[in-house]
Formats: sequence, structure tokens, C-alpha cells
Amino acid sequence: MIDKTQIILKPLWHNKIMYIAIEFDYDNDTLKNFTCDLPHVKWSKTYNIFCTHHNKSRINELFQCFRNQGWYVNYEAFRVLKKTKHLPEVKQTSIINKLPILSDDQRVSISHFKKWLEQKRFSHNTVNTYVDVTSSFLRYLNYQNLNLISARSIEQFNYDFIFNAKKSISYQNQCISGIKHYIDFKNIEVDSFDIKRPSKDRKLPNVLSKSDVKNLFDATKNLKHKTLLILVYSSGLRIGEALKLRIKDIDFERGLIHIKSAKGKKDRYTLLSKALIPILKSYINHYTPNSYLFEGRFGDPYTQVSARQVFKKSLLNAGIKKYSTLHTLRHSFATHLLEAGTDIRYIQELLGHNSPKTTMIYTHVSTTKLIDIKNPFDSL
Repeated sequence: MIDKTQIILKPLWHNKIMYIAIEFDYDNDTLKNFTCDLPHVKWSKTYNIFCTHHNKSRINELFQCFRNQGWYVNYEAFRVLKKTKHLPEVKQTSIINKLPILSDDQRVSISHFKKWLEQKRFSHNTVNTYVDVTSSFLRYLNYQNLNLISARSIEQFNYDFIFNAKKSISYQNQCISGIKHYIDFKNIEVDSFDIKRPSKDRKLPNVLSKSDVKNLFDATKNLKHKTLLILVYSSGLRIGEALKLRIKDIDFERGLIHIKSAKGKKDRYTLLSKALIPILKSYINHYTPNSYLFEGRFGDPYTQVSARQVFKKSLLNAGIKKYSTLHTLRHSFATHLLEAGTDIRYIQELLGHNSPKTTMIYTHVSTTKLIDIKNPFDSL
């Protein structure tokens, strides 16, 4: 089993030079000693945090070091930074970098809060996210020398930590949700707590053409990798659903796959492609997985990080330059079904969407009706 210990890697600027800050529960002596022994890692007295120099390969090196110990590593801050394509100004991030560590009482409270969230059966990722953002909020209170949680302190945190730092709208909503759950957990009464959630951007999903999908699979030579990518596409799976699949969830006779406890804790059935069956059986015979359909080295589920690396490599080998993620395969599955004339209600069931409104997004990217429209320029 993977240890639930969490390490956060995030950018740290000092004298306009970027470093990698390594944040975790410093009461964990095993983790602290391990970090101290890592090459080029030093303790910063200025920021009260472990840090090291930054370069393109260093983040991956740290990730592998911690991940090999079975610890969870969160490097979302660098992914967000990469998407912005420019370095934030030091002034905007100075408060974040100088947040003090949690007090002993706060660490105990966060630990109990985490167990409380787990008992409410939130997903593993949601629990970690809520704990992370709430810890940041409590550290922000320490930075501002505030003892009580108030509507004003939450609004300040929202402005300084999220808006000024140019965090994404999705992250802002996660922060608000995490703090609200913490207030509920602590049974704290906060007057006039009504922070408006920002509306998410309505972006159309990226979709690969059928020829691009075929080229992607043809460029994937490893049997395990090919099977994973074809399964995600041909069944319209979220990558988390694919990696949690067990061999017993595959019904070869009926041509169905049983997805258990998916998003929203719902079960559903989706398609098992007839063309995939011989590939899937060949994969199972060759790799002989014990429990999970796709396993890592020690019998645990194959990691999402590894799956993303597989997809990225296949995109490169196939020469596909269009921006795509593993979720693009799910979008492509739905769009191609719609273009083939499949009723959108069936597509909704296969994808596991609660509302048909969610599935309707694919009508905006389908070209079935668009190609029938006569362009006025053609008749000039």
C-alpha cells in the first residue's frame, strides 16, 4: 500500500532566482532525515523550508526519489506555472513563500480533519486537495497573526493567496470548498460568509480525429501501453477508472466493462470493443496481472503519472502536435460516437454523466452537421 504521507513541491523565488521548495509535515522524522540526505537540498532559515536549485530535470528527480519511498508528491504549482508560460512577479508570490508552518494544535486539527473527510467517503484526491488548501489557509492565518476564522480572513486569503497568485478558477473553487468543509468540521460560526464562486470558463474539449487516434495506437509498440490507450479510448474511460479496473470487471462474453465507484460514487457499464478483446487477452496472458488489470512493479495500480508519460511518448512518436491529454481520448470516443449517429442519451450513460447538459458539449465539437452547411462564400 502507498503511504499517505504528502510532499508538496512548489516554486520559491529569492532574489529573482527560482528554487524548488519542499514542504511536508516536519514532525515526520523519517521524511525529514530522508530529505536532509538528498543531494543539493538545504534548509532555508529565511523561509523555514527545505529547498534546492531549480531546473527542468530536478523536479522529476525529486518526484522519483520521494515516489520510490511510496510517498504522495504534489507538484501542481509547477504545472500551473508552466501553463502561464511566464514567471509570476516576486511581489505576487512573496506571501505564499513566507507562510509559516502549522502549529502543533493546527497539525492535530488537520489530521483529524483528514480522517473526517475520509469518513465522508470523499475520493483520495479530493481529501488531499482539501487538506492541502486548508493547511495553506491556516498557515496564512499564522502569517497574519489571526487567531480566529472570520469572513474577512477568508476573503483576504482568497484575494492574496488565490487571486493575486493567479491561481486557476478550478483551484479557487477547491479552496472555497475545502475551507467550508473545515468550518463545518470545526462547527465554527462565520458571519456573512458568502464568497461567490467564480464561473468556470466554458471551453470546448479537444478532440482527435479517427486517423490521429489510429496513428497514436500504431505508434505505441509496447503491448501494455497500447492496451491501456486503446481501452481508454474504446470505452470512454477516465484514466482513474481505467487504472482501478480489475480483471473480474471485464465481461468478455457480454462485451461490457463494469466501472465501479466512479465519479460521484456511481457504478455503470460501458463498451468492450470486439477488436480489443484479442489484444486484451494477449496482454493478460503475457503480463499475468494478479488483481488490477494494469499493475505497477509491486502489484499496486499503475500510476497516472506513468500513464501520462506513455501517452505523451505515443503522441510524439505519432507526430501529433495538437494539444492532447489522456482525457482527450475520452472526449474523442464521445464525439466519434455522436458523429456515427449514436443517441446522445446512450453516450451519457456510457460516460457516466449525471446530466445530459454535460454530454451536450460534444454536439459543439461534432462535425456531422457542420459539414452539411453550405458556406456562403462558395456561391459568390
